[in-house]
Amino acid sequence: MRVTGVDACRGGWVAVSLDGPEDAGGTDGVDGVAGSSLLRVEMVRVHETLAGVLDGRGSRVIGIDMPLGLTESGWREADRVARGLLGPRRSSVFAIPPRAVWEQASYQAASQRCRELTGQGLSIQAWGLRARLLEADRFRASCGFPLYEVHPELAFCVLAGAPLAHGKHTAAGREQRRELLSRAGIALPPMSRARVPRAPVTDTMDAAAVACSAWRIGTGRAVVIPARPQPDDRGLPIAIRY
Repeated sequence: MRVTGVDACRGGWVAVSLDGPEDAGGTDGVDGVAGSSLLRVEMVRVHETLAGVLDGRGSRVIGIDMPLGLTESGWREADRVARGLLGPRRSSVFAIPPRAVWEQASYQAASQRCRELTGQGLSIQAWGLRARLLEADRFRASCGFPLYEVHPELAFCVLAGAPLAHGKHTAAGREQRRELLSRAGIALPPMSRARVPRAPVTDTMDAAAVACSAWRIGTGRAVVIPARPQPDDRGLPIAIRY
């Protein structure tokens, strides 16, 4: 079974594909994540567009580190639950406002619309997701296959058994994440520009963690939050899996 994890990066998207068994009952590993004899990196690639990074790649399950599903009004319950699970890493989960906020042309207008719809403003960090979020939203509506929202910090939480103490932009955080991936059997290739152009190490490791959760989704081991997903403005469930 081939699975893929995708993360936004500077200049586009980075995807990590893994090959693993469909039936891993009784395997070794960390909390249901296959050990080194079962998962292997099949491909690491980047592209300017989401469609390009996934074009013709034939994965059974595709996870993406990007909010999927926007509300008509109010906040997404999945984000609130995720923040509650992540402790010191809770700030990595942005509160995602309704669709009408993302339709605004400027941050100032979006923040004002957010206050009108939710009673709160929009963080500038969340606004920074706009281009990639809307691209993922369009792609999901037209691609013809399911995409699953995954948050990499929750994926790493599964691998470690607890939220990570160090942020991914610190040397200690990068080393801890690489070690956790290695323990799960995910040995990433050297992140040279020649092999993985424009793909920062942190984004590539996030994509690999998302792929690990995609494997858990494909083998029926993934956790879904919230337990009762709320519908988005198109009637689809808003849920994060890990």
